[in-house]
Amino acid sequence: MTMRASTRRVDGVTILDLSGRIILGEGSLVLHNQIRDLLAKSENKILLNLGEITYIDSSGIGELVSAFTTVRSQGGELKLLNISKKVHDLLQITKFFTIFDANDVKDDEASAVKAFTK
Repeated sequence: MTMRASTRRVDGVTILDLSGRIILGEGSLVLHNQIRDLLAKSENKILLNLGEITYIDSSGIGELVSAFTTVRSQGGELKLLNISKKVHDLLQITKFFTIFDANDVKDDEASAVKAFTK
C-alpha cells in the first residue's frame, strides 16, 4: 500500500493526515517532502495524524525522528495524533517516545490542537 498524505488547517495548526505505510522508499520520502514543504511555507505547528498508518519500519521511525528534530530546530512544534496500538508498541520498543513528552502525543484531535503553544 502506498502512503498517502493530505493537509488541512485547524486553529493555526497544520494537520498532516497520513495513511498507508511509512517504510523505506516512497513512504518515508512522502513524509520527508511534506514536512519540508510545510516548513518552507512557514507552517511550523504540525500535527501528524497517524490513525491510518498500518506499519512503520526502521526507516520510517528515522524519518519521524528527523521530522521532529527539523521542525524543532526551525522553532516549530511537531505532535502525533491517533497512534494505533501496533504502531505505539513499535515506537515504545524502539524508545522513540524518549524524544517526545506526554504533551506531544494525543488520542483526540481537539486536545492535540489545543496542546500547541499560542
